[in-house]
Amino acid sequence: MKMKKKHIRFPKRLNFNNGKVEMSHGSGGRAMSQLIEELFQDAFTNSYLRKNNDQAVLPVDKGKIAFTTDSFVINPLFFPGGNIGSLAVHGTINDLSMSGAEPLYLSAGFILEEGFPFSDLKKIIDSMAKTAENAGVKIVTGDTKVVHRGQADGLYINTTGIGVIPNNINISAERALPGDAILISGPIGDHGIAVMAEREGLSYSTSLVSDAASLNGLVKSMVEAVEDIHVMRDLTRGGLAAAMNEISTTAGVGMLIEESAIPVRPEVLAACEIFGYDPLNVANEGKLMAICPSETSEILLEAMTNHPLGVQSSIIGKVIEDEHSFVEMKTQLGGRRLVDWISGVQLPRIC
Repeated sequence: MKMKKKHIRFPKRLNFNNGKVEMSHGSGGRAMSQLIEELFQDAFTNSYLRKNNDQAVLPVDKGKIAFTTDSFVINPLFFPGGNIGSLAVHGTINDLSMSGAEPLYLSAGFILEEGFPFSDLKKIIDSMAKTAENAGVKIVTGDTKVVHRGQADGLYINTTGIGVIPNNINISAERALPGDAILISGPIGDHGIAVMAEREGLSYSTSLVSDAASLNGLVKSMVEAVEDIHVMRDLTRGGLAAAMNEISTTAGVGMLIEESAIPVRPEVLAACEIFGYDPLNVANEGKLMAICPSETSEILLEAMTNHPLGVQSSIIGKVIEDEHSFVEMKTQLGGRRLVDWISGVQLPRIC
C-alpha cells in the first residue's frame, strides 16, 4: 500500500536570524504568502485576520465611528523606548483616543526595502503585536509591498484605526471656549530629543527614552471623570506649540499659558539649549493636552494624575478671547512672548 505524500505548504521556513527581504516577498506569489503567514499572521493572529480576506468585516457597538490613518517614516527605526512598529500602533491608537473613542481595530501596511533583515522585521512586528495586545486593540488586516534597495529607507509603515465613540461624548477642536482651562499630561519633548540623541550618537548622564505610549487608558479615565471635555489633542509633530495653534485657529480663540507650569525634563532642556530648539516645538508620542470648562479642571487634573501616564499632569493656562487666535506665554521672567507655529524643519524624521 502506497503512502500519500504529505503536503508541505512551504518547503523551508523563513530564516528570521540571517535572512533578508527579497523582491519576491512583494510579488504576490509563494514567497509573499509565506512572509505574510509566518510573520504577520503569526504575530497578529485573531479571528478576523485568520479569515485571510482582502478586508475585515468587523462588529461595532452602538455609537459614532472614529476613523484615522497615519504613516510612519522615522529615522532611526529603533530608538530608546521603542521602534517604528510600536510607534505606529501607539500613534494610531492615540489619534482615535483624542476623540474620546475606544480604539478597536487597526490595519497595518508595510513598504519594505529589498535587503531589509528579517531579524529586524521580526522585532518590529513582535513589538506591534505586543503593543496592540496591551492596548486591547486587534490588528485585523494589512498589506505588504517590497521596493528595490535604496527606495524606502528600510521600512515605512501605514496604520489605519477604527474606534467607537459613545453618543454622549463630543470632543472636537472647535469646542474650545474662552475661560476654559488647558491641561497637559506630563513633561514635553522626550520623544523628539530621545530620537535625535540616538540618531546623532549623543549620550546623557541619565537615560532619556521616548515617551511613546498608548493613551486610550488615560483617556478612558478622563472621560469617566469629566464627561464634557471640550478638546483633546496628542502632542506629536510640532509639539505643544503646533497643537495649541491648530486648536486656536479652528475655534477662533486665543490661549494664554504659563511657562512655569509646563513640565520639561532637565536633560530635554539641556539638549534644547545646546541645539537651539524650543521644547514647545519638540514632538511627543505619549502626551496629550486637554481643554475643559474651568469649573471641572481640578476634577480632570485629579483623574489624570491618578493614572500612570498622567502622574505629572498640570494645568498650564486658559483659553481667552482673541480675534487673531494668538497663543501667548507668560515667561518665567515675567514677560510675554508669542508661541508660534514651527518654521521650517526642526527635527526631521521623528514619527
